[in-house]
Amino acid sequence: MTVNTIEQIIPNPQSLIVPRRKIIGSSAVLLPFMEDHSIDWESFDAHVERTCQAGLIPAINMDTGYANLIDEATRVTVLERTEIIAGESGYATGFVSGAFVVDSPGDSFNLDAYARQIESIQSHAGVPVIFQTYGLTDQPDENIVASYHSIAKHADQFIAFELGKMFAPFGSIYSLKAYEGLIGIHQCIGAKHSSLSRELEWQRIALRNETRPDFKIFTGNDLAIDMVMYGSDYLLGLSTFCPDWFAARDQFWESGDSRFYQLNDILQYLGFFAFRDPVPAYKHSAAMFLKLRGWLKTNLTHLESASRPETDLEHLAKMLAQAEQFLNE
Repeated sequence: MTVNTIEQIIPNPQSLIVPRRKIIGSSAVLLPFMEDHSIDWESFDAHVERTCQAGLIPAINMDTGYANLIDEATRVTVLERTEIIAGESGYATGFVSGAFVVDSPGDSFNLDAYARQIESIQSHAGVPVIFQTYGLTDQPDENIVASYHSIAKHADQFIAFELGKMFAPFGSIYSLKAYEGLIGIHQCIGAKHSSLSRELEWQRIALRNETRPDFKIFTGNDLAIDMVMYGSDYLLGLSTFCPDWFAARDQFWESGDSRFYQLNDILQYLGFFAFRDPVPAYKHSAAMFLKLRGWLKTNLTHLESASRPETDLEHLAKMLAQAEQFLNE
């Protein structure tokens, strides 16, 4: 299937629905903080283990882990601790980790910096998720694809990442022609898609289905988490609020249980509330929610991260009670 423009005619979305499919879920683990703003490693470890126990793949050093705000030493410590929990504890989930490279507008694509991040992640048994940079995205389509081919020479496996500019100024949603190029790279096992557009994601699902069915499209659309019905898997920040509930929802879909729809609606309500403007403050919403669940010592976030008003706690507590009541019926 050769695609030249992003204006491809989208098939009837209903035709893409795959009943009873096994959903692959990856959850971006929140990095929690103590009252003195040091990292709460005990709660972090527990949340990584909780994510593994739910059968989800922990995704570390992502936006939820403040990938753009932590230093390299912290990034490596996160890798080391996750490797122990996800590997030596006998879980079969494995883990993925953001490969984040810092650059500035006008910089060239920095393969060496990506290679160092990939090497660090793979040395701890993780699969790299390739964050975009100015140097990567500010190129013609053919150069972007060539850059990913260069990355593939350093990675056994990797996950690409399309990020809308509402999330990061260096982000870019690729043309379908470039996306087809990504699908054609053997080491690229999938791509996280964060445009918040159902239409663009449906286009990618249709293209994937016709060209490489084993390629994973990990939805990053926290405002449309039902994209899993259409053939997407997921790599979400929202699932860090409740990896156990996402696992239950996924199992409902696989078994054909109609409770999938109601639980998905409850989770989506939480998503709309938590991911309202300013969107980056969802990490504070996550910390609030996890503390309400008794899983964190504080609801503090990184000092440079956006925050929510304390009045959110009342609304989050009601959502927590609603979900618990449903799941306990």
